[in-house]
Amino acid sequence: MNGRGVSLREVRTWPATVDVPDGARALGYGRTTLYEAIRRGQSPVKTISVGHRIKILTSDLIRVLEGGGDDAAT
Repeated sequence: MNGRGVSLREVRTWPATVDVPDGARALGYGRTTLYEAIRRGQSPVKTISVGHRIKILTSDLIRVLEGGGDDAAT
């Protein structure tokens, strides 16, 4: 995944989970902004912890990008 913005069509091809920087790029956020939202429990997408890493559920990212709301809980 690269540094440019991504389309919903592209996000639909992503694996089941993605790293926060990729999710942030898809949402149009800076990665620091999304990390802070996750830390505060205000992330627009559902996340899971895998070891010491935070992963974003791609299915929830798609839901948000489709306009399904931003009521996710981390």
